[in-house]
Amino acid sequence: MARASRRLLIAPTVLSGAGLGAFISAPLLAERLHLPPDSAAALFLRDTFGIWMWLALAWLAARICDLLLHHVAMLARSGTPYPALLSDLLRATLFAAAGLTILMQVFDKSATGLITLSSVMIAVIGFALRNVISDIFSGIALGIDHPYAIGDWIETVQGAAGKVSEITWRTTRLVDRNGFVIIVPNGLVAGQRLLNYGADATDYRIALRIPLDAALPPARAKRLLLSGALDAERRFPGLVPDVLLSECIDGAASYLVRFRVPDFGGEAVCRDTVASCVLNALNCAGQTIQRSGLIRQPPPPWPSPREALLSNVDLFRGFDPRERAELAGKMRARELEPGETVVRQGDHGDCLYVLAEGILDVLTERPGMPPIRDRIAPGEVFGEMSLLTGQQRSATVSAALVSLVYEIHRADLDPILHHRPGIAEGLAAVMAEHQARNDRRGRVPEEAASPTRADLLARLRLLFRL
Repeated sequence: MARASRRLLIAPTVLSGAGLGAFISAPLLAERLHLPPDSAAALFLRDTFGIWMWLALAWLAARICDLLLHHVAMLARSGTPYPALLSDLLRATLFAAAGLTILMQVFDKSATGLITLSSVMIAVIGFALRNVISDIFSGIALGIDHPYAIGDWIETVQGAAGKVSEITWRTTRLVDRNGFVIIVPNGLVAGQRLLNYGADATDYRIALRIPLDAALPPARAKRLLLSGALDAERRFPGLVPDVLLSECIDGAASYLVRFRVPDFGGEAVCRDTVASCVLNALNCAGQTIQRSGLIRQPPPPWPSPREALLSNVDLFRGFDPRERAELAGKMRARELEPGETVVRQGDHGDCLYVLAEGILDVLTERPGMPPIRDRIAPGEVFGEMSLLTGQQRSATVSAALVSLVYEIHRADLDPILHHRPGIAEGLAAVMAEHQARNDRRGRVPEEAASPTRADLLARLRLLFRL
């Protein structure tokens, strides 16, 4: 690095030394050429060598400043390049000073009039371009302070948020999440609050505010909201969600569902997923978002929470309201403590389960291979293959949180299927969809062949004697 720095100084040093020597020896050269001291030719030689000397000295000083800035940047920011804007400004200042010196020393011009004229011009130009000058100096300050870099997601003035694509003398260019280019003057960036979300690989935490009925026990409310956020974590691993009770006002308890998002560019999609899963968890538990103020809540669309739960389960979407009400009256509630096992892989079962509240962990053991892990969220069904086809349990399911599941036995479905055998086709189709979804999630071992819709329908008819 030191050798490279010395090489950068060789050319301006040699040129400066040669210019200084030529300027000093200009009278001797004029005398050797037999030129009168006051002749135009002698004055031309002196002025040319003087211009050469001062411009070369300005070049040498600029190179020295560049090396000093680079050295300071290496010490202060571990190799981060120094702002090019600052280097350009120093060069301009040094060459402007060299030009002023040439006028005064080489051409013997008075500095008083020049300074006065320059001051007036600077004042007029400065007033006319005050915003531009403010942006330029703000750009210099931002370059020195280095609050953000190319590739960072930042939010400056209201409505100006995006990824930094370019930083110029006057402006910072952002590309928002929709692909539009936002050009923000550096003066506004420096004068406003700045949020730096980091680059694409930087995660941070945000919160959704969810108002619920204040009569709902806080422990249950937190469990419902957390189960929805954990469901969203299947799509966005690393959310690390938690739930806090923020405040109680106007008959509503306001909860904060906090979670981490992978980067600013994916925040909208991540927020949408968490909100959708939280609403699904609330709907499966028969709860709704609380309206603020004294507005009365509309009556629930379903006579009971159990019917509301079944209406959200796609396995029973072929059932009419009367059949869902009949099945809801036969379901058996089962509360689970964290770590409690619901079904065990390899067992035989004569019932399926519908998760109403909480979250369940799924573990599928495979001989000689790593186990497959997954989760079950509110509104999802498990154990249907064992109930409706007689197969063994394909996985071990246990509670990750305090959870509530409903058992549906074969005897509960038997009268409904015998009364309307056509439902079996719909059940087979949904079970085939579940099996395909489990395959995509890796919940089913690769060596296990997934039954087709026709196979499932045949097994259903055989088991229920349809």
